[in-house]
Amino acid sequence: MCTFTSYLDNSLIDEQYIYFMDRRNFIRTGSLALAGAAAAPAFASSLAESERSAPVASAMLHFGVTEADVRKTLTAALEKGGDYADLFFEHTYGMGVRVLSGDQTGYAYIENITLEEMLKAARTAARIASSSMKTKPVSLAERSLKTNYYAISTPWEGVVLKEKIPYLQKLNDKIFALDKRVQKVSASLNDSTSHILFCNSEGVSCYDYRPMVTLSAVCIMEENGRFENSYSARAYRKGFEFLSDDMIDVIAREAVENTSILFKAIKPRGGEMPVVMGSGGSGILLHEAIGHAFEADFNRKNISIFSEQLNKKICNEHISVVDDGTIPFNRGSINIDDEGTYGQKTYIVKDGVLTSYLHDRISARHYGIASTGNGRRESFRNMPLPRMRATYMEAGNVKESDIIASVKNGIFVDKFTNGQVQIGAGDFTFFVKSGYLIENGKLTQPIKDINIIGNGPKALADITMVADNDKIDNGTWTCGKDGQSCPVTCGMPSALVSKLTVGGES
Repeated sequence: MCTFTSYLDNSLIDEQYIYFMDRRNFIRTGSLALAGAAAAPAFASSLAESERSAPVASAMLHFGVTEADVRKTLTAALEKGGDYADLFFEHTYGMGVRVLSGDQTGYAYIENITLEEMLKAARTAARIASSSMKTKPVSLAERSLKTNYYAISTPWEGVVLKEKIPYLQKLNDKIFALDKRVQKVSASLNDSTSHILFCNSEGVSCYDYRPMVTLSAVCIMEENGRFENSYSARAYRKGFEFLSDDMIDVIAREAVENTSILFKAIKPRGGEMPVVMGSGGSGILLHEAIGHAFEADFNRKNISIFSEQLNKKICNEHISVVDDGTIPFNRGSINIDDEGTYGQKTYIVKDGVLTSYLHDRISARHYGIASTGNGRRESFRNMPLPRMRATYMEAGNVKESDIIASVKNGIFVDKFTNGQVQIGAGDFTFFVKSGYLIENGKLTQPIKDINIIGNGPKALADITMVADNDKIDNGTWTCGKDGQSCPVTCGMPSALVSKLTVGGES
């Protein structure tokens, strides 16, 4: 049994001040976590019954805190003169407190939620500020969700292991049945649920129930002594209803087809050439080469190559790029971000013009605008940062077949495993698992295991044709930034980049 995850990497560090308060008694905290896990089905049920009336009150009961505890903690967080403070509670039994003072951030977290520990963490984070300004009392008002983008039928907390295993067995058996060359299958099912309670010094309190499930299969095949492997995966914010015979069938067939084609594939000659990015997974181009550079912290610090390009034309007028937190059941969707801002759809590029950066609270305050709902964090142990959600390009106005027919000699790529980018310069590299040669306007020989190298802003400017076959890749994409990982998705229609460097055979 193994888990296959594609990682989108970015290691640039945001300069902020962080204070940590770790647990002192592992056994005690661990017991509390187990108790919380055991209580989860009842908690989910109670929230389902009360979500229309008082989900925040139910969440506070779950975390063992009162409104008075929360108000005391927020008041303590501001006692040194901070401008703003918030509390982020996450199941199971962890809480982070953040204090903002000008451009500086203080942060502390605890893994044992008691009023005493909460106050200690708040006063630790408060050290970022130094002022004799008198702290005002904090009041709280519950804010309900505008829309639930991942309402589920059957919570994972109520599903026992023996109900899940048959689906993995079906997936395993289906893959073996599809091709006699299959030698080994590794199938993985992962499900999780996060209960999020957010409160801040502006009086906002809200709750979010976040499910997640991933189902994947790695297929290893042998032909005449030669081995190849590939995979298929799906990830959504769904409950147990996600598992179905249809989903098993789709993943099994993709895993076998993706592996089988590799026996016919070659490594093409390298060099600079036209590249047709296939619909779906080619959205990694948007995420790595372009998306990170649109995150507002990089622009606020003048690190991004797009720092001075807001409201300017940066690419073909047929290109519109969106970062969206509102796609139903999408892995990257959020009802609220980790700063309590509603999930929303944000046009980064509209008709070729850079229209918005991706903002959290800090960058939004810097630019004097509202947050775009992109403040995200890995867990209560981390501060929120501007992060992507589902990043995709909207459909264009031509057919994919017409794009391919326009290329005399180049490549078509559609399956990737990872990528990385240097934010400042915008230089990127992707590893391509598979694709095809394009010869005289037709797809011919399958290709595999190559790198594509380029510069994000230049590649965006070099997109000359965009197809009408837009598609989201609902795989297990995970984005890394500043040591934190967050679930995301990406997508795009097929598009022609007039020239990129392909790392193939010499």
